[in-house]
Amino acid sequence: MNEKPVDQSTVRTWHTEADVIIVGGGGAGISAAIEAAERGADVIVLEAGDEAGGSTAMAGGLIYMGGGTPVQKACGFEDDTEEMYKFLLLAAGPYADRAKVRLYCDRSLEHYDWLVRQGVEFKSEYYPGKHTNTPNEAALMITGNEEAWPYVDHAKPAPRGHKPRIKGDHGGIPLMHSLLNSARLKGVDVICNARALAPVTNGSTVVGVTARIDMREMCISARRGVILAAGGFIMNEDMVATYAPTLSRGNWPNGNPNDTGGGIRIGMAAGGSIVCMHEGFICTPFYPPQQFLESIIVNEHGARFINEDVYHGRLGSAILERQDGRYYLVIDSRHFDVLDRAPMGGYPVAGTGDSIEELAKELHLPPEALAQTLQTYNGHASAGVDPEHHKNPKYLFPLDSPPYAAFDLTPGNGAIFATMTFGGLDTKPTGEVLNTEKAIIPGLYAAGRNSAGLPRSAAGYASGMSIGDATFFGRLAGQSAASRNRGSSRIKT
Repeated sequence: MNEKPVDQSTVRTWHTEADVIIVGGGGAGISAAIEAAERGADVIVLEAGDEAGGSTAMAGGLIYMGGGTPVQKACGFEDDTEEMYKFLLLAAGPYADRAKVRLYCDRSLEHYDWLVRQGVEFKSEYYPGKHTNTPNEAALMITGNEEAWPYVDHAKPAPRGHKPRIKGDHGGIPLMHSLLNSARLKGVDVICNARALAPVTNGSTVVGVTARIDMREMCISARRGVILAAGGFIMNEDMVATYAPTLSRGNWPNGNPNDTGGGIRIGMAAGGSIVCMHEGFICTPFYPPQQFLESIIVNEHGARFINEDVYHGRLGSAILERQDGRYYLVIDSRHFDVLDRAPMGGYPVAGTGDSIEELAKELHLPPEALAQTLQTYNGHASAGVDPEHHKNPKYLFPLDSPPYAAFDLTPGNGAIFATMTFGGLDTKPTGEVLNTEKAIIPGLYAAGRNSAGLPRSAAGYASGMSIGDATFFGRLAGQSAASRNRGSSRIKT
């Protein structure tokens, strides 16, 4: 599966050269390009698509930032860097890179200022609802499990999702417009329909890449360094099956057609080590509408298994991590208005019943078990507590108004399970790619989904961690590559 490196001694002609060559023109690559250009490097970006922007341009655009950003303060919220750090460390999961989480939190305010300097605009307005993104132009919202157990017991919650100004779920568009405009004003050369193929090496040092441009294979020299920022591998079925088989159970690959792992394979060919390749984003959007958080979600045994106020990624992870089983979201008549429109997650109505026992029989669930689950839940909800699963009291309402209905959340029965990959090359926070001995590979850097960065857990993920990670650590990779000693020209005359 690895691309083979090209030895520099076999290169007969360098077709072009630059101080820094960047593979990928999404959020990570363009952020790297801006920083490298600001440090005096001449930069070429190789973008495989027809236009730059990558998966970042297709995304909702949320960027996870905190510690007291101007938007947080304008909206009346206090936030503390240490609380942000405690939350993100938990959100990153058991494989968290503490150094990256620490640096990201410590420099969050600086990163906000940097984005604004590139022309990114944030409207100082807070959206209080539970949604996948702000449906209006508001910049600020809670985007993960900040208010949900167990996270709320370990870190003070605050809204930290920042969307660039635009109406609706399209924040990646103005974000990439601003970043690309800034990069081009700084002289960055973005070449589209340019697919990087393999690293060019001199011993253990990466000195360039080969690429296919205009149907021709070319050798491109990097005097200071190559930065890999070409996206994840969710569109590569073979890689997903090999490294992240749980994600294969999803039905909605979240990315652009060029998220095929090419950058990761180039890094592996140069000797780069890979980490957390089994991890990824898993999402089943059971909200909006927000009222679904007042439901109960049960398995094939008629039992609850999670607090229903979690971020939809935590629910998706809990479901897909099991190899089989059935799942249903149960509501009572108070919420029957949602039956008149399709839920965002695409869930079909699985059954209805004048009583919970009748619903259970229609769903082929144990009637006594489901009835006991509902009785226990209603009793606790009436008292404003949930000792079994710790749902936030503001979403605790007894489901005691029959008839009942259930939506089918079972994978393969129509529900959306969106996935993307988190694993990638092992890197220092400053972008240098490491080999299996944790030694730096000279001349090689990675960021975004070519690197294992902040997000490393589907269960803990919060929207905004990926774009925040890509833009911030892309910047650091650009700084590092531009600061490396300049190599001599390799263009043969």
